[in-house]
Amino acid sequence: MLLRCLESIRAQSLQPSQVFVMDNASSDGSAAAAAKAFPEFSIVVLNENRGFAAANNHAAKIANNCEWLALLNPDAYAATDWLENSLEAAQRSSGFSVFGARMLMDNDPSLLDGVGDVYHISGLAWRKGHGTPAAGRFGKPVEIISPCAAAALYRRRDFLAVGGFDEDYFCYMEDVDLGFRLRLAGLRCLYVPDAIVMHTGSALTGKHSSFSIYHGHRNLVWTYVKNMPGVLFWALLPVHLAMNIVAVIWFASQGQGRVILRAKRDALCGIPEMWRKRQHIQKNRVTSISEIWHLLNKSVLPGQRS
Repeated sequence: MLLRCLESIRAQSLQPSQVFVMDNASSDGSAAAAAKAFPEFSIVVLNENRGFAAANNHAAKIANNCEWLALLNPDAYAATDWLENSLEAAQRSSGFSVFGARMLMDNDPSLLDGVGDVYHISGLAWRKGHGTPAAGRFGKPVEIISPCAAAALYRRRDFLAVGGFDEDYFCYMEDVDLGFRLRLAGLRCLYVPDAIVMHTGSALTGKHSSFSIYHGHRNLVWTYVKNMPGVLFWALLPVHLAMNIVAVIWFASQGQGRVILRAKRDALCGIPEMWRKRQHIQKNRVTSISEIWHLLNKSVLPGQRS
């Protein structure tokens, strides 16, 4: 998958000025294989697995003298004009700092993998359009709260200004959290329909593995605590609590009670630190509560794909 991903970067109609392949202390020979097949790219080998968040933050810091950061997961394969179309959208849309791709399922390109993240009033998040037919849908640019960071473009100075991804997350929900923080800081995200990427999705961790459930459900609590502004935090807190209770019941019924309880326990243990971060985030908030309310999904059944 990694070699296929890097080949899609090599084939871009607009070549990036720098390419960093972040290796989180892998042991399968992938770093050596990438270095051999793509000598023009910089292979950065970390001494431990620092997770998606920290590895990408490191890349952002060493990507000197560039205005834009384009992130691409190793299980994401960009169309040849993905970067060019993303940057053209950035040049046309001066009011936006973040740009999300149109992601198609690699095993069935007739289906959408997602057209940006949706954030529900309960604190649940999902990819809009995931698993639905792609033809004739979501063909126009529209503001979203965050892109899926498997294929996204960020203005580097804004990414760094808000602290990048939260490294306490390790992985999962870090892109939603970053998108929320950027929006609170007055920075906006745009979905770009002609920036197309094929995506396998959870290729390593598994869609419903204990690893993904743990990190996803711990981190969604932290994202709500840190980012839901002002009166919305308290008004929607009962909805957030109810969603978490339902999640525990659901995963327990699927035989995954131990991992979901561990996720919620560790989420609660982390709240003091997240509350400290919240104070800084909310102190620097410039976006109005009404604007945030407008961006939130309010469907009766969270997780709807449309």
